[in-house]
This record gives sequence, structure tokens and C-alpha cells, in this order.
Amino acid sequence: MRVHDVTLPGPGAEDQWCELLIHTATPEVGRQWTDTGEIHEERDLKGRAEGETRAAPGHPALTRILRRHIEDERLKPGDLLFRGETGGVLAGSVIRRAWRSARKAVLPPHVFESPTGRRVYDNRHTRLTKWLNDGIPPAQVAEWAGNSVPVLPATYARCVEGQLPDLKRRLEAAGDLPEPPGTG
Repeated sequence: MRVHDVTLPGPGAEDQWCELLIHTATPEVGRQWTDTGEIHEERDLKGRAEGETRAAPGHPALTRILRRHIEDERLKPGDLLFRGETGGVLAGSVIRRAWRSARKAVLPPHVFESPTGRRVYDNRHTRLTKWLNDGIPPAQVAEWAGNSVPVLPATYARCVEGQLPDLKRRLEAAGDLPEPPGTG
């Protein structure tokens, strides 16, 4: 992702949500699996037409982090947002080491040793589960995540919890059956 793919609101704006524009995926697949001999392979986004992009919201906390990072690193619009030592794509091993260190720093030992968030990719599952639990409509979650709507219930149905009290209130607010004549 390049700096120009991040839309940051002005520091004084009331709405501090940023937007991340995703163009391609660049998974680390290994030299032996690419036609170019490179470790990473650039691909179009899954489930999208060639060249199509998708936008995802960035929480105000992420807005603050990105704004500071761009300023501290003096990044220009065409620069990679996070780059490796030689200026190219950040190595997967570096990302994994940083992720492990961050988990160890903030999680209790029993959680750190568990599978919870062990892989960086687990963040995706956590975020989608959180959005669904927070009542974000599945169509919107699918759009942000680059999934199809049918994938969400198939993958996350057992993860959605805590909505029953709100759902009951909404059903009650919709109205009750009328009282039968001659009662009350």
C-alpha cells in the first residue's frame, strides 16, 4: 500500500476515520512459485474484476498512527507506506517477528501461548467477527473485507454473539399482537 492509497482526514476534522484503498494483493509465495523469481507475487483482488479496487475504513486510532508514521518517515504520496530495508516490500519474516513481539508485550502469557492471534492473518478474522458482533450489516462487512456475503455466515456464524438482547428489543419495538376483543 502506498501513501496515496490512504485518505486521512484533516487533524481538526470532526470525523477522524481514514479510508484505505486496496488495489492488489502481494502475498509472499516464495521464489519457486512465481514466474518472475520474486518472493512476492502481485495479484488482482479476489472476487473482483481485473484492476478493481476496494475501500476499507480505518479507525481513528489508525488514522493517528498513520498520520504520525507518514510525518516521522517523511513519506511522499508514491512511497510504500511500510517498506523494507532496501525500500521494497517489507519482508514477511520482519512482519511476523514484529507481530510476535507485539503479542508478547500486550497479552497475558496464557493467551500469548494460545492460538489466539498467532498469525498476522488472524487479525482479519478478528476484525470481521467484531464487525458482525457490532451489528454491521453483512453486506457492508463483505464489501470492506472483499468477501461475498455467503462466505460470512459460512465462516463466522458461530462467532456472532451478544446480539440477542438487542434483537429482542427491536422485535418488541416493532409491536405486539393486538389484544383479543373483550380482554383487559
